[in-house]
Amino acid sequence: MTRRPVRIAMNGVTGRMGYRQHLVRSLLAIREQGGLDLGDGNILWPEPVLVGRREHALRAIADRHGLTEISTDLDAVLADDTIDVYFDAQVTSARVEALKKAVAAGKHVYTEKPTATDLAGALDLARLATAAGIKHGVVQDKIFLPGLLKLKRLIDGGFFGEILSVRGEFGYWVFEGDWQEAQRPSWNYRAEDGGGIVVDMFPHWEYVLHELFGRVTSVTVQVATHIPRRWDEDGKPYEATADDAAYGIFGLEGGAIAQINSSWAVRVNRDELVEFQVDGTHGSAVAGLRNCRVQHRSGTPKPVWNPDLPVTESFRDQWQEIPDNAEFDNGFKAQWELFLRHVALDEPYHWDLLAGARGVQLAELGLRSNAEGRRLDVPELSL
Repeated sequence: MTRRPVRIAMNGVTGRMGYRQHLVRSLLAIREQGGLDLGDGNILWPEPVLVGRREHALRAIADRHGLTEISTDLDAVLADDTIDVYFDAQVTSARVEALKKAVAAGKHVYTEKPTATDLAGALDLARLATAAGIKHGVVQDKIFLPGLLKLKRLIDGGFFGEILSVRGEFGYWVFEGDWQEAQRPSWNYRAEDGGGIVVDMFPHWEYVLHELFGRVTSVTVQVATHIPRRWDEDGKPYEATADDAAYGIFGLEGGAIAQINSSWAVRVNRDELVEFQVDGTHGSAVAGLRNCRVQHRSGTPKPVWNPDLPVTESFRDQWQEIPDNAEFDNGFKAQWELFLRHVALDEPYHWDLLAGARGVQLAELGLRSNAEGRRLDVPELSL
């Protein structure tokens, strides 16, 4: 076996997601397993180059993991001909300019979402990358999670018959920051800094719905800022100007209806932080991040509405757990491996910047639907 290095500039690894999921759980995990076997006698070996604004934070991460290359000069890194891939996990407001520089430098790009602050910017990025002939990908991690992989298995096996509806519940209580420290950064709650649950979560819902059930064709949304006053990382109060909850209805190609609630102001009374219930003519399923339960029509109970009598059966116990039937790797790592194989071997890969633009489009239309108080069509995008 021949070790084949791939040098990856990683911008944004001082943030929680960039550090934990992309550096530690993905690229360093690939190194720990001996590299990525390309099947042609080569082992792809990721070599991270840590990029950011805070040199001391980058140095601390590099020292912790035995890495040697850090830089606070993005332009210099992109001018380095040995850099193969640019990865971006910065705040959204800084992402477009950096990605454009990487594309202009001829680097393959892989990025977190949303890819831009508006649809025009997202489409511009997709067009520039396509014209440059570089490989480009967008993180769409949730479809690689065990629960949704099991759900995809059910769909592909025809378990549901005709799919009628999808109901999603996502969220948890994010502390205000006064008497307990908030577990999300304060910029998430300032619209002027790119915050808001619609721009954060609707790009996820777009690819989950698109990949599993079909293209989103219409959207109706009502948003709220349930907690109008929060406290930042320094303990100072600030006014929350971004939405912290969104209640959306999505029409899907083929006629199914999806309804997804997203909230950072809800206390969890479900098995996982996100769950999707899918109902079809032949059966139903409830899928979370890891688990998936089903109820076939042959095993569906026949409840009768009677508010005068207590419930005598446990409805939850009437569902069957779907077995793993496989070993599921970290979802971020699984997609990184697919993207790196795309770069190294030109294997097919469709989670690109155009797919990322669809997520930005849905968020933009969701906010517009709320502002105008009406349902909006979602046009199909093309370059």
